[in-house]
Amino acid sequence: MDTTNRNSTYNILVHWHNFKLKLVFEGIVVGILAGLLIVFYRWTLEQAALVVTGIYKALSTRPFLIPLWVGVLLVIGYIVGRLIKYEPMIKGSGIPQVEGLLIGRINMDWLKVIIGKYIGGALVIGAGLSLGREGPSVQLGAAVGQGFGKIFKRMKIEERYLVTSGASAGLAAAFNAPLAGVMFALEEVHKSFSPFVLLSAFSAAIAADFVSSGFLGLTPVFNLDNVPSLPLNYYGHIIILGAMLGVFGAVFNKTLLGTQRIYSRLKQIPQELWVTIPLLITVALGFFLPQVLRGGHALIVSVLTTKNFALKTLLLLLLVKFLFTMVSYGSGAPGGIFFPLLTIGALIGSIYGTVLVNFFQFDSMYLGNFVILAMVGYFTAIARAPLTGIILITELVGSFSNFLSITVVSITAYIFANLLRSKPIYESLYENIIHEQAQGTTTQNNHYKVLLELPISMGSVLDGQKIKAIKWPANCLLVAVKRGEQEIIPRGNTVMQAGDYLLVLTNENTAPDVHDQLIQMSNHQ
Repeated sequence: MDTTNRNSTYNILVHWHNFKLKLVFEGIVVGILAGLLIVFYRWTLEQAALVVTGIYKALSTRPFLIPLWVGVLLVIGYIVGRLIKYEPMIKGSGIPQVEGLLIGRINMDWLKVIIGKYIGGALVIGAGLSLGREGPSVQLGAAVGQGFGKIFKRMKIEERYLVTSGASAGLAAAFNAPLAGVMFALEEVHKSFSPFVLLSAFSAAIAADFVSSGFLGLTPVFNLDNVPSLPLNYYGHIIILGAMLGVFGAVFNKTLLGTQRIYSRLKQIPQELWVTIPLLITVALGFFLPQVLRGGHALIVSVLTTKNFALKTLLLLLLVKFLFTMVSYGSGAPGGIFFPLLTIGALIGSIYGTVLVNFFQFDSMYLGNFVILAMVGYFTAIARAPLTGIILITELVGSFSNFLSITVVSITAYIFANLLRSKPIYESLYENIIHEQAQGTTTQNNHYKVLLELPISMGSVLDGQKIKAIKWPANCLLVAVKRGEQEIIPRGNTVMQAGDYLLVLTNENTAPDVHDQLIQMSNHQ
């Protein structure tokens, strides 16, 4: 047996028991590094936004310089297009790429991603595309974790935990929301509430938030000191809002995927020039409707704090923001949909609340509540990550006073999106990436071993079954069953239970298929 290989079966099993404490310390280091990178990224975006805002003010008094600005945008589009061609993994949000990396179906060069995503994101988001910093922050954090594992030659399984830690740190630093960062890593990125993931992700998120708060302050992203609790007699309207958001979320997902297909049919325009299309649109929007540019932080603050928005204005902002987000993201520009979708949700909530106030004599003091509710409901309908949405919005507004109403609207939106059979957007985007890169995206190394950790859900085909009664996937070995703090050596008569974690050893090149088969077996049927 080759005990010198860090990824050999022997080393993986020997070092597994020392993982917990090690992952905590490594998570802290990854969190600090990712936090510093994301803070600098946020600062770069803010400075770029200030510069571009100043440019539009200057152009309004010197319109003869507009052709020069158009030329600058064309150059930016070309540069970003070349960056995407150089490293295709920087396209779009980055979250689907991280998910694919974790299950072994996508390769990612961490250094190229950090350079390309940072520069590309700063250029297109700074120029005004309706994209957010959060998806790129998740991918940048994940790349930091991957780079840490590569540089210090960590085992493959350990490297993947570091990737998850970095992703958690990225979101925590982007939003000043460490709990949301952890929950997103568990619920969306890793899709497992593994104690190992929890320890490393929590350590990284707290460290990243500490760094971010040190530079940017402790104030929540939307600091609402006095958010009144919504009366219980309003909850019927919350359910109606949740149902609408479920439908609108399904429309968002379908339109976004449709926009990508439209771009793919533009055979007459080279792919590296697609980004120039939304960049040119920013010229008109920069003069006539600048509120819809970039992620939308200022627009959310405006609808949260202003009670007298005209309904026509809100409808116009919603329509243009929605369409511009589709065009921006569909181009493949390196930016996320996280903040834009929250902005669209906020506009929907403001419209809903304004209708209630104007036509049903509701108290205008609760208008901000519907904005907050729509943000979390819309996010849940689109991403299908309700726990992340609930915790994220709670941390963003810095108040728990509406926790019950937020939960109700989130669950309602989730149910209606599910009834419409709308797939989670990041899952659909991931499938598109796999389809585009069907050839040669998985690692074909039969010598490296990886250890998969999968939970058994109540009601799954594994729940209550003996190990010998299950037809296991080929090329895998069940090495342990974790039940709480107890680690059981698997035998033929060992009965598996809901809540157990299976530790499965397999070759790296077969890990994605084995993972998919085991997920189907261990999840509720």
